[in-house]
Amino acid sequence: MTAQHHEAQSWTKPIVWGIAFGLFQAFSPLAFFWLEPVVVWALSVVLIASVYIGFAVADGRTTVVAVEVIVASAFVVMAAVAIKSAPWLIVIALVGHGIKDSWQQRTHFVANTRWWPPFCLVVDFVAAAVIALKMLTARG
Repeated sequence: MTAQHHEAQSWTKPIVWGIAFGLFQAFSPLAFFWLEPVVVWALSVVLIASVYIGFAVADGRTTVVAVEVIVASAFVVMAAVAIKSAPWLIVIALVGHGIKDSWQQRTHFVANTRWWPPFCLVVDFVAAAVIALKMLTARG
């Protein structure tokens, strides 16, 4: 087995699971039918952003923890604003977080997250695409 084949194979599961979770996230408002979809999506953005705080704490470097808390806080603010006045911020936040995942994968800023960034990038981009499509095709 070549190194390239092994590397491609190692990304298959995170990508497949990323697609599944991205679709789950996009359609998660169906499970919380009593809430507005933007509220459910905003909560998921907060959850996604906060995961890296846990990774940063596990990494243990003060700078990494500080940066990840600041970044997660920015996503929390975006989610809150989206709920009240700008639902499209959810899509922007997901795409932004996917870009952050890509950066994390290249730089390994937070240690020991080898499989997580590609998984989360796929979740973010799939959810953003489906949510954007849902918003564009919504009647109202």
